[in-house]
Amino acid sequence: MFLASLAKPIDDNLKNMVDEIEAQSLSLSVLAARQFRYSLRQTPVEVNVKEPRQFNVLEEFIIRAAIEFQPPPTEDELASVLGLDSIFIQTTTATLRTLQTLSATSPLTVTPEGRLFYEKGSVPQPPYLVQLNAITDPLSDKITFQSESLNETVINLPDLADFITINNTITDISLLSLEEIQKSIQASGLSLHVPEEGKIVTSYKILASTQKIWRKISLFVIFDALEDKLSIQIRNGKQILESASNWLEVLHAEGKISLQALCKLSTETINFEREAILKHKNTEIEARLENIRQKALETATKTSEKVDNSTVLGEAIQLRDGQISQAFSEVLNSAKNQVLIYSPWVNQAVVNEKFITLLQKLANRGVWILIGHGIARREEDEDKPIPLELEEKLRAIKTPDGLPSVQVFWLGNSHVKEVIVDQEIHLCGSHNWLSYRGDYLPRGESVYKVTILPQVQEAYEFLANRFQNHAQKLWQYALENRDYKLAVESLCVWGALGMEDIALQEIQHNNWLELLPVWLNVALQGLKSKNIQADSVIFKTALLLLNQISVEDAFIEPLQQGWRKVIGAIALNNSQTALNLLSDKVWAQFLRLNIAQESDSPANFILYRT
Repeated sequence: MFLASLAKPIDDNLKNMVDEIEAQSLSLSVLAARQFRYSLRQTPVEVNVKEPRQFNVLEEFIIRAAIEFQPPPTEDELASVLGLDSIFIQTTTATLRTLQTLSATSPLTVTPEGRLFYEKGSVPQPPYLVQLNAITDPLSDKITFQSESLNETVINLPDLADFITINNTITDISLLSLEEIQKSIQASGLSLHVPEEGKIVTSYKILASTQKIWRKISLFVIFDALEDKLSIQIRNGKQILESASNWLEVLHAEGKISLQALCKLSTETINFEREAILKHKNTEIEARLENIRQKALETATKTSEKVDNSTVLGEAIQLRDGQISQAFSEVLNSAKNQVLIYSPWVNQAVVNEKFITLLQKLANRGVWILIGHGIARREEDEDKPIPLELEEKLRAIKTPDGLPSVQVFWLGNSHVKEVIVDQEIHLCGSHNWLSYRGDYLPRGESVYKVTILPQVQEAYEFLANRFQNHAQKLWQYALENRDYKLAVESLCVWGALGMEDIALQEIQHNNWLELLPVWLNVALQGLKSKNIQADSVIFKTALLLLNQISVEDAFIEPLQQGWRKVIGAIALNNSQTALNLLSDKVWAQFLRLNIAQESDSPANFILYRT
């Protein structure tokens, strides 16, 4: 961002990607970008799969008799009880023995496997063979299975292994146990081993020798001015390889790899770029505040002049001491959609029961509240961390639909003290908003109340960008650890920032459909506050996901309620828009998932909710 592009060690075919990364945040600067090749291992494998079918009436009776009769009957005894020719019983029991449902002994005895299938109302079918390819990836340290084989390609790029020792710690395929193979197949998303449905991989064998497959990857060295942190990122196309990136960062921190060797990036260049970026960052903030001071001065000099209010597009007013807390309260109470606050410290002096009650009042009106805090570069270095009890009280504030209305995060490394409401009012200055009440022992502090929209928007983009970056980090951690609670926090931050479309894209891309009910509630709040238009394309996108959901899914009930509320909110705005969403295909899904009843019609469904 600050060095001349020609001076940066960036491969020509990565320049567009560099531009995309830097466009994500004003604080990001890519210092180097280089492409490498590395090798995967591909091994053709054949697996034996057994799956069930529904048993017929005679099979059910024979198995049930073998379990419940005491003593268990013989085939002839069972034929006599049923009044059938014993040949029918013998033929059926022979089939059940072939399927390992009955043991080979007499009287009739059900095998442990047969009991498991019987509990599910089924018997196993003859096993069948499936050919797969086991892909060993040393960078992700994983084995995945897929149906299609990877093609060999010639890649004329430097081999990453020439610069970094890539230890292949993955066990050879032939040495893996059947249980390990089963788990890897499941993790690969192949529906070949689904024990709860009775579908089981019973054995496997290697079909041919392992083959080396070359793949292209990209390495980026990125500096984040907000975090004052250097990071190394490995990507496959646009996909970030988290485990490989983290591994390289650890190696770099331990001094085991050289960025000079990897991408011709010297320590001197890194330090020079870091200082330039931080200096530029501070200059930008000071320039923004100085601009606000000048606007406030202009406002003050015009107070005695007659002004035509119809031409006033905003102003910057300076407030001092006792005026500050009053203005803070008034501005918060005026919020209709969104409040962003950054305060280096947070304590009970300001965030008392009265303040909590005010925030709950805002939440009841559907207002999102994002609070950032922290002054140190690392959270563990904070000398005045937010009390845990206080943080829990803030997080306990909910919207009428049960979503967390207040999100409070440590962002750190900032002295700014800012409040932005509805992207219309900006309070900034020397006042610590959440740690000093200001209604006692005046300290000569001053704050600017700004309503000049270009200045407010500039401040908003700076602060919103920090929250957005934090939401993305939360989401990545939630994905890696399948942490539902953190995922909900990410969705709420995106919702607070009007980024419901990004939230839906992430749910769809990562196939985390369990979060759809949460997203619907986030979108519902956006509809009520008119931050989302009723005809927004995101609702059509969300409706397309219904065909991936089963009525048996654990989250089906909140999903049903969510869509009923969302369609109702859209209909209140424009009933025709709601009706247009309920196309024949969508309506079929609504009926299948019991969102609507068979006796309903799209028109009546909408009418009941308006």
